[in-house]
Amino acid sequence: MHKHTNQLIHETSPYLLQHAHNPVNWYAWGDKALKKAKEEDKPILVSIGYAACHWCHVMENESFEDESTAEIMNENFINIKIDREERPDLDHIYMDAVQAMTGSGGWPLNVFLTPSGKPFYGGTYFPPKRAFNRPSWQEILNSVSNAFKEKRHEIDAQAEKLTEHLIQSNAIGLAQTSQDEKIFEKQNCDEIFQNIMKSADKEWGGFGKAPKFPQTFSIQFLLRYYYVSDSEKNRDEALKQALFSLDKMIEGGIYDQLGGGFARYSTDEEWLAPHFEKMLYDNALLISVLSEAYQVTKKERYKEVIHETIEFAQRELLHPENGFYSALDADSEGEEGKFYVWDFDEVKEILGDDFPIFCDYYDITSSGNWSEGNTFPKKNILRVKNSIKDFSLQKNISENFLKHELEKGRQKLFEYRNKRVRPLLDDKIILGWNALMNTACSKAFAATGIEKFRQLAIVNMDFLLAKFHVNDSYELYHTWKNNKAKYPAFLDDYAFLIEALIHLQEITADTKWLTIAGRITEFVIQNFGDDETGLFFYTRADQQDVIIRKKEVYDGALPSGNSTMAYNLYLLSILFDKKEWKEQAFGMLSSLIKAIVRYPTSFGNWAILLQEIIMGTSEIVVTGNNLLEIQNELLQQYIPHRVLMVSATSNSNFPLLSEKPITDPPSVWLCKNFVCELPVYSVKDLTYLINRVKKG
Repeated sequence: MHKHTNQLIHETSPYLLQHAHNPVNWYAWGDKALKKAKEEDKPILVSIGYAACHWCHVMENESFEDESTAEIMNENFINIKIDREERPDLDHIYMDAVQAMTGSGGWPLNVFLTPSGKPFYGGTYFPPKRAFNRPSWQEILNSVSNAFKEKRHEIDAQAEKLTEHLIQSNAIGLAQTSQDEKIFEKQNCDEIFQNIMKSADKEWGGFGKAPKFPQTFSIQFLLRYYYVSDSEKNRDEALKQALFSLDKMIEGGIYDQLGGGFARYSTDEEWLAPHFEKMLYDNALLISVLSEAYQVTKKERYKEVIHETIEFAQRELLHPENGFYSALDADSEGEEGKFYVWDFDEVKEILGDDFPIFCDYYDITSSGNWSEGNTFPKKNILRVKNSIKDFSLQKNISENFLKHELEKGRQKLFEYRNKRVRPLLDDKIILGWNALMNTACSKAFAATGIEKFRQLAIVNMDFLLAKFHVNDSYELYHTWKNNKAKYPAFLDDYAFLIEALIHLQEITADTKWLTIAGRITEFVIQNFGDDETGLFFYTRADQQDVIIRKKEVYDGALPSGNSTMAYNLYLLSILFDKKEWKEQAFGMLSSLIKAIVRYPTSFGNWAILLQEIIMGTSEIVVTGNNLLEIQNELLQQYIPHRVLMVSATSNSNFPLLSEKPITDPPSVWLCKNFVCELPVYSVKDLTYLINRVKKG
């Protein structure tokens, strides 16, 4: 029996349910809470976080479970808890507000609103007592409450001023590019490359200083720049930094050396100590870029990591009906990383006589290599400091023997680890994140030819289209759990799904996926489009519970819905021969061109699209009988700037397939702007043609 139960008990979000027995009288965001605030004329406290957020748990334990703190909150505020992954639209708005007020943001996000929902004060984590140059949470509560009662007119004025600022800063896409400004010219690609390399960490890989995020878009841009650049020096530098970054992440503690899968980011420059939460979207984006790296290099370790990471997702994040759950928590038993880290003596006991080589290879020592908050004794995070080849030479043992010993040790530790108390599973299923994973499965199949990846993409897409549709229309929901979908889908849900459908058509040769992609695109244009700027709003036109409709353009941990939609429009304009879609994509890029070129690490997906448009898109068509072998061989090639259609039947519904004969052996056509070279009959000859066209 619980001493306290609040309104969150009726929710399905694991994050909200974590707070259902707090003494705080929490509400979910909705009419009930918003109406109560207006009726009682009380300020609203909105607290936003997510299930895998370490500091969210800390603040809950310190403050939201404390009865004296809860008494202040309940008496003076209408308290609303939001799962940022369920309501990213609200998180975006109120995060912008807090960043405008304080210059920084993060989670937990705590923001105070007027009864009409307009923000006037906020911050992130506040300690229970003064610390870290921060006031205590109770001090914040009392000062805000007093100000609301005694200086109401100032509070209302501040809220109006801040809301107006949010509206003004949301006026994205109005910048007009002058006629003489050169947008789609190669020099912009070169400048983007140089600007990415300015932040490249050439000692440890990746970009920037700690904390370090994977920045998969920058890596993807560098791989593609290597493919298209005519400067041998730049090509070598781009490829080296891209692969070095992936290698260092794979060798680091950010990668789970036992169970596969990547944590969200590293707290240090060496990729050793992550925040241990594992998010579906990070793993999807890393699988996608690793698939391109494998196509470029055929390096076996990349294929292994793709396989291990997809296996992790299937083992720990897959619903029986083939939708992927959202995340695994960083904490277990109240400690961050406890599930993943090791005592030296513990490993020695588990491995017995085999421990010396294993511990030496994975940097497991008696003194340890990591501690949370400088606590002692230190624990060990498994990481790799030397390659298999170098380590074998140092120890004077064969590579095969070493691989066998390491595999044996990993299996023993993995089985032992599985007996530990597991981190919390965030078991809601999010449409957009699943779509990113669907694209990852398609790209993994394309790169490796492993059939189960293609089958996983198909069954996952079947699940998404069956469970997230509203009344058999192209209107979609955002989340699904316990056989119930809820919340209208947001722009990135639609954008990522369209992207996944485009990739799925390529690996299945089934044009039904393209047909669905085209119809969903029409729905997005109608319901999310901004006629004035050509960009898209994050929320639908008929959504009523947000104070502004934001336009998100930054590519952060996730690509923005706008950059993904611009890419979708560009590719679909070729596949459907819709010039107006291409013009819209060009216009979206044009309005942001200066920011894309100057700050490519914040506009990475935009930069990749700009690069493709500048360098040109190969239109590849394969028609004929017995297609499977040549289709799979073609998919495994690294041809990043292309659309692909494969068909065993005549199909006049798609311009690229129209009037292409069905031959045996199959014909392979290379086209640009629907003007085709003479057909060839092998992937080798196609590659020769592409290289010839690329060189002009």
